[in-house]
Amino acid sequence: MGNARVAAPTIDALGQFTLSTGLGPIGAAVNFTNANEMMLLAAVLILAALHYGSRARAVVPGRLQALAEIGYEFVRNMCLDTIGEEGRDFFPFVFTLFFFILVGNLLGLFPYFFAFTSHIAVTAVLALSVFILSIVVGLRYHGLHFFTYFFPAGAPKALAPVLIPIEILSFLSRPISHSVRLFANIVAGHVMWEVFAGFMLMLTAGLGTAGLFVSIVPLAINVVLVGFELLVAFLQAYVFAILTCLYLHDAVHLH
Repeated sequence: MGNARVAAPTIDALGQFTLSTGLGPIGAAVNFTNANEMMLLAAVLILAALHYGSRARAVVPGRLQALAEIGYEFVRNMCLDTIGEEGRDFFPFVFTLFFFILVGNLLGLFPYFFAFTSHIAVTAVLALSVFILSIVVGLRYHGLHFFTYFFPAGAPKALAPVLIPIEILSFLSRPISHSVRLFANIVAGHVMWEVFAGFMLMLTAGLGTAGLFVSIVPLAINVVLVGFELLVAFLQAYVFAILTCLYLHDAVHLH
């Protein structure tokens, strides 16, 4: 009995992505999950930050007002620089997408919270909304001339049987790559985080006192991963938003 060791914990890296029912019996009745709770919380946090950040309207802004203004200018400049002057019309949509994804990514970094952007169903709906909007915008601006997008101007007509299928396939793959990129990066980061945290606990439980010293290595890696995850949270929201702007640019200006 003196040589018995504490059983090492197991690593369930994918368990953190399990959906559960939120709001008790009411949530169960309407299939309201923890992902829906986080989406609602993200919306409330964004609206609260914008409301209180813009309420003062001070000439010398405070921290919250400065943060709101920086976020506004950042997305606005992204739309104008990428889409052109027409980007003003799409600014509210891109702004909403960017901050909804950003806050969703950041919420997943807190204990007992849930990253709703780690589910392909969520990212696929966001990507499809961008895809459908780009088609609607293209038809609104150009009518049936929009379909010339699939055959670049100036290309030899003899290449049409090759170029048109390639362009169509590339166009239809947009929502797939758009959604999978965000989903895969968030999942990969959280899995790495969970694995190194579990590895640290396994060393501590399996090696006793010596494990406390050996586990410093995975602990240090986890600290680095926190900074990496913060970077990924912002970067993936930015990539999703900038690709949205690029797709809308193509719809407005064709080639």
